[in-house]
Amino acid sequence: MNVKIIAVGKLKEKYLKQGIQEYLKRLGAYCKMEIIEVNDEPIGDNASQKDQNIVKQKEGAKILNRIKDNEYVILLHVDGEAIDSVDLADKIETLMINGKSSITFVIGGSLGHGEDVLKRADYKLSFSKMTMPHQLIRLVLVEQIYRAFKIIRKETYHK
Repeated sequence: MNVKIIAVGKLKEKYLKQGIQEYLKRLGAYCKMEIIEVNDEPIGDNASQKDQNIVKQKEGAKILNRIKDNEYVILLHVDGEAIDSVDLADKIETLMINGKSSITFVIGGSLGHGEDVLKRADYKLSFSKMTMPHQLIRLVLVEQIYRAFKIIRKETYHK
C-alpha cells in the first residue's frame, strides 16, 4: 500500500517533525509512506474574498499536480465525515480489498481548499469541528494512519 500526505505549508516546529518521523519509521512495516509539502501562497490580513479564492486556486493547482489519476484522495475538510479510528481502519482496509493501492490524504492551507481540489476528492474526512494548526493535524493524521494499520492487522496498540 502506498500512502501519501500532501500538505500546504512547511513544517517548522522541531517537536512536530520528531513526532512525525517516529510514526513514519513505525509505518515502514505496513506501507510505503510519503509526505509532500507544497508552498503556501502569501496573503494579507484583510484580503478580499476574491483574493482568498485566488490563493486557494493557486494552492489547489500545486496539490493537484502531485496527485495521480489512480490515487484515492481523502481530503481533510471541516465539513467532512467525522469517524473514529476503527472506521478509518475499515475504510483503508476496504480500499485495499477493492484493489486501491494508493491513498492520498490532503491537508489544505489556512484558507481551506479550492473548488478544484474539493471536486477531486473521493472522500472528505473531518478530525474535529475545532480549529487546529495544520502542522499539528499532520502529526495527528500520521498517528491515525499508523493506528489504522495496527487495527487492520489486529495488533495491540495503546488506547
